[in-house]
Amino acid sequence: MPRTAVLKVHALLDAYRRGEISPRDIVATVLQRLATTHRPEAWILRVSEADLVTRAAQLEALLADEGPALFARMPLFGVPFAVKDNIDVAGLPTTAACEAFAYTPDETAFAVARLLEAGAILVGKTNLDQFATGLVGTRSPYGAVRQIERDAYVSGGSSSGSAIAAAAGIVAFSLGTDTAGSGRVPAGFNGLVGLKPSLGLVSKRGVVPACRTLDTLCVFAHDVADAWTVLDRLAAFDARDGYAKRLASRGLQHAPLRIAVPDTLTFFGDDRAAGAFAATLDGIAAHLALTPSTFAFAPLQQVAALLYDGPWVAERRAALGDFFDTHRADIDPTVAKVIGQAARFDAAAAFDGQYALAALKRDAEALFEHADVLIVPTTPTHPTIAEVEANPVEVNSRLGVYTNFVNLLDWCALAVPGAPRADGLPAGVTLIARSGADQQLAVLGARIQACFDNAADARAADAIAAQPLPLQEPTVTLAVVGAHLRGEPLNWQLRQAGARFLEATTTAPCYRLYALAGTAPPKPGLVRQRDAVEGSQGEAIDIELWEVPLRTFGAFVAAVPAPLAIGSLDTFDGRIVKGFVCEPCAVAASAGAVDITAYGGWRAYLAHHVAHRAPPPHA
Repeated sequence: MPRTAVLKVHALLDAYRRGEISPRDIVATVLQRLATTHRPEAWILRVSEADLVTRAAQLEALLADEGPALFARMPLFGVPFAVKDNIDVAGLPTTAACEAFAYTPDETAFAVARLLEAGAILVGKTNLDQFATGLVGTRSPYGAVRQIERDAYVSGGSSSGSAIAAAAGIVAFSLGTDTAGSGRVPAGFNGLVGLKPSLGLVSKRGVVPACRTLDTLCVFAHDVADAWTVLDRLAAFDARDGYAKRLASRGLQHAPLRIAVPDTLTFFGDDRAAGAFAATLDGIAAHLALTPSTFAFAPLQQVAALLYDGPWVAERRAALGDFFDTHRADIDPTVAKVIGQAARFDAAAAFDGQYALAALKRDAEALFEHADVLIVPTTPTHPTIAEVEANPVEVNSRLGVYTNFVNLLDWCALAVPGAPRADGLPAGVTLIARSGADQQLAVLGARIQACFDNAADARAADAIAAQPLPLQEPTVTLAVVGAHLRGEPLNWQLRQAGARFLEATTTAPCYRLYALAGTAPPKPGLVRQRDAVEGSQGEAIDIELWEVPLRTFGAFVAAVPAPLAIGSLDTFDGRIVKGFVCEPCAVAASAGAVDITAYGGWRAYLAHHVAHRAPPPHA
């Protein structure tokens, strides 16, 4: 069955800003699509029509009161979303796809609260493989969730309903959870982006755990830029979550990325899946000029085996506590069988598993000495519902070949659509990197998506590169005035340092700006005036303020060439920040520098010479 026209985060936000739609318009669209959805099994609970209309009216009242400034305070204004039903929302039951387990929380999960505060509209809670145990989407008393277009095929799990709610065009994005691939497999099966953040980056307080040490929330969306915008809101440190981390971003790499694929590939006889992966690699090579090397896959397979064949299955058993014993009959038989394997392991086995994982991590981390990003098929095959019913455990386990090891190794991952299979089913690849490399994956993922999706915004990768996640570490505010401005040739140095743009502003009116002679790339020099220099007063000069991690600031400063330096700089509103300044000797009459203060900034100076088709006199 063909899909309904999808909803996208950025497209909705742009339409709201232009005044073309209202939240009530979007709620009406959502309600109409819910009434006619061909995948009702994707939902466990839907927010009532009255509550959705009330939420929309509240947002419209806020917009009328605050005007366009509201969009900065509510960066997800009016965007509909859904959450997997193992994530708490105050006043709504949480079932984890087991009615006997259900409870109604008093507090909303930290992550969901962040989205609601950002103006998003919660539509409902979605189906899942019970207790998030499965990669197929069939292990639920609320119904087996099917692939968005083909009734015979599984949707993937365990975040089955969340993926389908987005793929069906009912919501613009959705939240799932990912322990063994639950945020990646359903994305691959339904032509979506599945963003699995670094562990600890997103709070999991208010989430029914599968494996508490390995779980993370994940984002489903139609493109990488939308998923990244949602993650930007979710990535806030939660001191009440014992597994939350103040993660340091690895920043962006200026040199071409080194990508690698497994030296052995398993598709379980599915030639269409193998062909789609090969076609995707060919497309990446042709469009992005990235040719992969190979990496040894065996150590990752050994790590993956620990998740269900090792003591981590006991963590799933611990998450259920006494419920597993007192309500065994209420648990899906396959889920009970999987979790019941915990009885094979004792405390000593748990430590033995940790020791084995620590040894394997050494080999796994060594892979990144020769590659920046690993690329694997998101799944090795796409089974039918009938195939899963006939062999539920083995068919499910096949789907985790390229996913199970990621969380155990504390890596981040991003599933993106690639070339489709020969039978028309979606297929995709998953990008994998070390913890903290989330932005690096998102930029590459957006570039890959643009290779295969004509509707993808070719500028998305640049937008993501310019939007690092909120920094959760000590920082320095730095003013830049020339070649480090956005779009200028040295801006990559700020991105490499993991810096985040704050604002465009001006200096205090006590500076003069010069085009320096003999610099490559061309650079200006900013010189502070005392009272008067050579009879000329200073003026306000355009600058940008960037937030730079303190841990990378020293290396950034060390790369600044003379006669430039980093000093203290006055802004027009009285702040004193670090910024680019210039030694006065470089702008002396004999130095060949040109006074360009009258232009008010470096960009205006360059634009003037471009408009007049004349090279800048300093070049």
